[in-house]
Amino acid sequence: MSDSVLFHPASIGSLNIRNRFVRSATWEGLAAPDGGCTEELVRLMGELAAGGVGLIISSHAYVRPEGFSLRGQLGVDRDECIPGLARMAQTVHDNGGRIVLQLAHGGVLAATQLTGLPAFAPSQEGGPEKTRRREMSQADIEDTVRAYGEAAQRARRAGFDGVQVHAAHGYLLSQFLSPWFNRRADPYGGSIENRARIILEILSSVRSAVGGGYPVLVKMNSEDFLEGGLTREDSLQAALLIAAAGADAIELSGGTLLSGRLSPSRAKIDTVDQEAYFRDAARTVKANLSIPLILVGGIRSFDVAEGLVREGVADFVSLSRPFIREPGLVSRWKRGDRRRATCLSDNRCFRPAMRGTGF
Repeated sequence: MSDSVLFHPASIGSLNIRNRFVRSATWEGLAAPDGGCTEELVRLMGELAAGGVGLIISSHAYVRPEGFSLRGQLGVDRDECIPGLARMAQTVHDNGGRIVLQLAHGGVLAATQLTGLPAFAPSQEGGPEKTRRREMSQADIEDTVRAYGEAAQRARRAGFDGVQVHAAHGYLLSQFLSPWFNRRADPYGGSIENRARIILEILSSVRSAVGGGYPVLVKMNSEDFLEGGLTREDSLQAALLIAAAGADAIELSGGTLLSGRLSPSRAKIDTVDQEAYFRDAARTVKANLSIPLILVGGIRSFDVAEGLVREGVADFVSLSRPFIREPGLVSRWKRGDRRRATCLSDNRCFRPAMRGTGF
């Protein structure tokens, strides 16, 4: 029962992966107050690897203190984070999996009430109103670009198999891509080439820090689903720029935390027609992309996942909420039990994380 293309090995750059299943990064709310990796997080990642997930993308880890977004968020902003992260990576490897660390910065969505610091933003205007923000100077941008490179180097030292630069869902780099957030009139604003500039500089910084053979992925939006936000056309152009800059794979998502019912975590996915809600955008990006494409967003059924890869819509399928409920979902499907994921898509899994107790 395991002869499906989903169980065929594949690769991202130099990274060999045992199947086409990816655990998309999320926020578990399980890190220590200082961002340190806890044994609960180590155990969770081990369960995902033991459950058959080919590639795990870890919870989004902030690269600078003012980029901290959510209580219980993982950090990679200092060397003291490395030992805990090393235990996480080793546990995944011990269970036959591969893991990359997602590098993130909250930007204007940072938790200023917890950090005591103003939120970095592409521009003083744009995006949500009444936020305590600081428009990033050239020096701020350069410091942030450097911080991503340093964070990637920490991930490599900790034994991670790669890193993913988080440029989706309305966080800092997504804000730069989006004209709704980004109203700059300098080389980082205006055209899509300018709005993508900080991401390309980060890719260069990361590559300098980790070397040419180390896998570097980018997660980005297909569109923002916000009036005046990132469009599908500009997203395609950004994806091509990112690939040309040396990224090894793109994970395609969509929406922001401010997009309402069109957020990345949509509720009530009851039918196959509601699954893979960024499928059409992925088909267009994949047709123009020279590197592997990972698709996330509402995938719940084995047949849907298999069709996406078999039909060439994506090279890998990425799931998040289904693995919260069923860490062993891939193994169940491989054994021949092809019932859809038992995830109810009610988003109730976020409530304990909001309370600070984790999933």
